[in-house]
Amino acid sequence: MPRTQSPQTKSALHSKPSRGPDDQPVNFPIVGIGASSGGLDACKKLVTALPAKTGMAFILIQHLDPTHESMMVDLLAGHTAMTVLQAADGMPIESEHLYVIPPGKYLSVGHGVLHLSSPQARHGARLPFDFLLHGLAADQGTSAICVVLSGSGADGSVGLKAIKEHNGLVIAQDPEEAGFDGMPRSAIATGAVDLVLPVEKIPQAIVKYGHQVTLMRTRNGPPPQETTLDWLPEIIELLRAKTTHDFALYKQGTLRRRIARRMAMAAIQTDDMYRYLDMLRTDANELDLLAKDLLINVTSFFRDPTVFDRLTETIVPGLIRDRPSDQPIRVWIAGCSTGEETYSLAMILREQITAARSDVKLQVFASDVDEDAVAHAREGLYSEAIEADVSPKRLARFFSKDDHGYKISPELRALVIFTVQDVLTDPPFSRIDLVSCRNLLIYLRPDAQAKVISLFHFALRDGGLLLLGGSETAGEIDGGFEVISKSERLYRRIGRSRVREPGHAPGFERTLARAEQDQPLSRQTVLAELCRRLVLDTHAPAAILVNRKL
Repeated sequence: MPRTQSPQTKSALHSKPSRGPDDQPVNFPIVGIGASSGGLDACKKLVTALPAKTGMAFILIQHLDPTHESMMVDLLAGHTAMTVLQAADGMPIESEHLYVIPPGKYLSVGHGVLHLSSPQARHGARLPFDFLLHGLAADQGTSAICVVLSGSGADGSVGLKAIKEHNGLVIAQDPEEAGFDGMPRSAIATGAVDLVLPVEKIPQAIVKYGHQVTLMRTRNGPPPQETTLDWLPEIIELLRAKTTHDFALYKQGTLRRRIARRMAMAAIQTDDMYRYLDMLRTDANELDLLAKDLLINVTSFFRDPTVFDRLTETIVPGLIRDRPSDQPIRVWIAGCSTGEETYSLAMILREQITAARSDVKLQVFASDVDEDAVAHAREGLYSEAIEADVSPKRLARFFSKDDHGYKISPELRALVIFTVQDVLTDPPFSRIDLVSCRNLLIYLRPDAQAKVISLFHFALRDGGLLLLGGSETAGEIDGGFEVISKSERLYRRIGRSRVREPGHAPGFERTLARAEQDQPLSRQTVLAELCRRLVLDTHAPAAILVNRKL
């Protein structure tokens, strides 16, 4: 398969399916299955092992020769009790049906209807499974299930992140038994796969999860959010006490949805919180898995291309222009996840410094609360799926290729310092020219968002830049930022004393007081906080208080 991709294909990959006026959402889970080389045998085993009645629909994306008619329907029909059909445009999705993609087409889902389209570019890598998964995630949410089977390449490794982000289930075939392990290994390398299983065990996991999701939709009694809310403080306290993460300042709706997803995977109904709490108290592994789920590490290289176009064309050249050689450009990526955005920014900064023939130095700091994600970022090893987002020119300049994927070059890696940091509680960096924090604030409560924005204002130089995610804003913190580009969520730091210093965002102390009401503060802690506030009130520059023992 060719390893290049045109901009047209990339835009098609992330486009949403069209919806007809009479389309109706389905009320059953939909399973997207992706396969390539060796995938036919794996798919036969999977559908053979499925029970006669699953209450679900299945869509198979098999890489096919676009110039030949497919025989997939005939090859699979004898191995399942389901109705097997080749997908057609406008075909309604029904349960107990298996739909197979036609050759040379892209297939998407929209409100219970299948939509066929042609790849917009005649040349370049075709990633039909990624295309399906993006639409399936947005359309079905928790009811979307992704299964990655045997195949070469990395199709599905981008789209499965969307399934995970929308609270769906992601399963990969065990690479050790796959005829071709490229697709499952690439999927696993994303860190977004929930289960790695032999083919014969995948049907059981699908049915168990689908059954729980259906029950959540159809059961009587209080809605899941009310039932979960009653127990949310205890779950948060368990996570705080037994893991390294405190979710007290995260949005409760986000927490409820992710907890309900973990319960579905454990085959526990959302109105049986006694049982799930007991599991969390006694099963350290489930508690860790829940914590990982709540962190939501979903990112990609050059995510939202228009944002990076704006940075490349105007913002970064402005940072470099007239910069004294003895004053480095300092960039902080807060919530860096597995490093894709960090390296994306480092690439365009390095390119623009070279283009300007400047000798200015570059310092990039990247932080995240998730130790595993930071370890992945430090390693700088990514699957072949990044070919969908990184140009061939950049792949050649900033990566080295081996059997395991693409490795960040030593030149680029040396520019970045990665660190584990909780932006809500740990000290920020300082004298920063550009802060990028994309798609983190949307998971935090308003008071915590204000706290983080205040910290960014403190970290930035006068006139420094703040880049947020597409659904986030800098808010109105006493005029601390002015808008550079509303569509790209770019802001410039203004003002000095009008913005509260770190730790003084509106309502933040009240939130901490509620979170810590059962944990009396020690005399030493109170004294340290008093000294810190006195220093900040009387002497604005950053300072350190040291005791007799240094």
